[in-house]
Amino acid sequence: MQSYLFVGGAHDGLSFPVADDVEFVQWPVGVTDFEVYARETLGCDDVTITIFRHESLTPVEVLDRMVHHYKAWFVNMPGGLR
Repeated sequence: MQSYLFVGGAHDGLSFPVADDVEFVQWPVGVTDFEVYARETLGCDDVTITIFRHESLTPVEVLDRMVHHYKAWFVNMPGGLR
């Protein structure tokens, strides 16, 4: 079982182990609710990453969110651009 990044929803930015053949994951939220995440493979040229995206996000929104988080991390890291 490999750990995958979850993007969006209450589990945004967290990694959890998921079986390799699972296409959707339901995570509980509160006592009676749950969120659905779908397996998605994002890629550029011959490099890919498999993530689980919240059902409310499109793949383009996921990529945009990941780029914005990376930019914020880079600017705020010690010695980063300010």
